[in-house]
Amino acid sequence: MKPDLFEAPDYYNLDELLSEEHKLVRDAARDWVKRDVSPIIEEYAQKAEFPTQIVKGLAEIGAFGPYIPVEYGGAGLDQISYGLIMQEIERGDSGVRSTASVQSSLV
Repeated sequence: MKPDLFEAPDYYNLDELLSEEHKLVRDAARDWVKRDVSPIIEEYAQKAEFPTQIVKGLAEIGAFGPYIPVEYGGAGLDQISYGLIMQEIERGDSGVRSTASVQSSLV
């Protein structure tokens, strides 16, 4: 796995404002991006291709419709969780984040 080159200090202690659930959601998305997006995204960018194999992973981390209620097939998360997921995906690649956020907006 590539080293995480993005380590920023939390000057305002924003992490303290997050619930444990929010931290779990964020960390799961961050780990997925580090494992499945960061190692391959430069190669795909150079080829001007989208790595379609990551779409299943986006679904697995709850990036598609995370705030849709569970009874309708969503994850039932709140808007903060959605923002944290999108922020972590954006750390890996803006195009991948756009794919996830647009799909979530369509439902």
